[in-house]
Amino acid sequence: MFSVGAVSTFALVFLSIFSSVSCSPPGPVVTCSSGNNNCSITNGYGAFPDRSICRVASVAYPSNETQLLEVVSKASKKKQKMKAVTVYSHSIPKLSCPGGPNGSGLAISTMRMNKTVSVDTRMRRMTVEAGIRLRSLIDSAALYGLAVSHSPYWQGMTLGGLISTGSHGSSLFGKGSAVHEYVVGMRLVVPTSEPVDGYYARIVNLGKDDPDLLAAKVSLGVLGVISQVTLQLEPMFKRNITNRVEKDKGFEGTITSFGATTQHGDITWYPSMGEVVYRDDFRVPVTTPGKGENDFTGFRSQLSLVIASTRALEKSLEATSNPGGKCVQSKLQVLTLLETGMGLKNNDGSLLEFTGYPVIGNQSRMQTSGSCLNSNNDLQFTACSWDPRIGALFFHQTTVSINLANVSNFIADVKKLRDMFPQALCGTELYSGFLMRYVRNSTAYLGKTKDSLDIDITYYRSRDPNKPRLYEDILEEIEQMALFKYNGLPHWGKNRNVGFFGVRAKFGSKVDKFVEVMRRFDPRGLFSSEWTDGIFGLNGSDLAIVKKGCALEGLCICSLDEHCAPEEDYFCRPGLVYPQARVCRKANAS
Repeated sequence: MFSVGAVSTFALVFLSIFSSVSCSPPGPVVTCSSGNNNCSITNGYGAFPDRSICRVASVAYPSNETQLLEVVSKASKKKQKMKAVTVYSHSIPKLSCPGGPNGSGLAISTMRMNKTVSVDTRMRRMTVEAGIRLRSLIDSAALYGLAVSHSPYWQGMTLGGLISTGSHGSSLFGKGSAVHEYVVGMRLVVPTSEPVDGYYARIVNLGKDDPDLLAAKVSLGVLGVISQVTLQLEPMFKRNITNRVEKDKGFEGTITSFGATTQHGDITWYPSMGEVVYRDDFRVPVTTPGKGENDFTGFRSQLSLVIASTRALEKSLEATSNPGGKCVQSKLQVLTLLETGMGLKNNDGSLLEFTGYPVIGNQSRMQTSGSCLNSNNDLQFTACSWDPRIGALFFHQTTVSINLANVSNFIADVKKLRDMFPQALCGTELYSGFLMRYVRNSTAYLGKTKDSLDIDITYYRSRDPNKPRLYEDILEEIEQMALFKYNGLPHWGKNRNVGFFGVRAKFGSKVDKFVEVMRRFDPRGLFSSEWTDGIFGLNGSDLAIVKKGCALEGLCICSLDEHCAPEEDYFCRPGLVYPQARVCRKANAS
């Protein structure tokens, strides 16, 4: 079984690197049974955390702000619940599902609101519609010699979606890596209970110094629909990148100093391998030679057959309780990725794309990637590796920002668990290990409250919500340590339900200020839902869904054995390093 795993993993990485980048893009996240009526909404992974189906009465596709005003007005007049939904909808939480009984809500797609409105080269500002995709935004700015200062690593998101969830890159320099920190203006369409100029909706125009912009910058979609965003840009620059591999002994003591000295750097930790990859990532003048590009291997098109085979292999390793197979699989994958520059290119146009470090290129080509979105409309041949239409990878994602002052202690606790069970975290290394990015303290009401390290942990998810995972307890304990022992803040666009338990208290008075703006912009709560009410603790809503097996999907924290899978010998037990945790542990396993 070990050799089968090695061959499959090598094939995946090899074909990712050397196959064509043409690919069938993800399918629609809104599907309807009758024109634009009787519809359902999902996300780019094909499932929300609670596995429920989000049904809506209809979907609207406005092409400009005037049409958007009309759409919101009609729904507002009927007191209809509504939500904006983006073209690929990559948020894991249920942020795009309207409230309302019996699927009576309205989905408002921004996919056609994707244009550049204006560019002010003197002020270095660009105004765009909220549905513009990140890659289009970056390319449009580059045409004027301008750069978006920071961005998420995945280019498939829309600007409205990524700022609404606080998405970011990695930096503690200046205003930091969160895209919303560079928003200097925003226009939203919000509902009204009485007509305004003939509409039951109005346009809110927020300038740089408007205090309400502090709510709108990270809005979770509950204030209304963002129609336009104005960003502060900067002159184009280049980045010089080298991935440096070190042993992980004592690396937690370097985290703060590395962030303070490396402008765009991040850290990837492979805990089972005992190795850390520091991305030494510096700005250099635009005149510096180099035409490098970031085409991250995991975001490239891959053969559909290989994707399905890789998923089948991991499912088999889970079913046979074979963590050793995952360790062999992950080690070969990581080593191959490192040898090939993890998708960085400095020899474009040649068979051998990566020839060594450093890789130097324009910010516009280095800051984000996602070539699997390029389409040749042939799903049977290639796809993005998580495309739910082909039996692709399916995973949970725990993403928590921990105050820099507490990070070294958190890493030390994770190491204790790793040392007890050296194979427990091999599965995370199949999904880029622990990806660590730096994020600055924010003035936005729902932005980060302190300078933090954002830690992404991605791991296997069963298609059967009642099926436990290998080392379920270890990953649950890490999740609960990050959230509760170290008071971590969740990424708004990621995480299982447990990630948002008690989150209102972590933001303190900032949430009160946000809720005040929310009630003023949308006093009838037409853009709210049970999900967002649960986040803010409103109207008696609770994000915890307590039922048999609920802890397996992170819908609850177990307090009874039935919240786990006692029929498969998984019982609710205290944590090993963090005793206050309650986790699903297999009897006589760990």
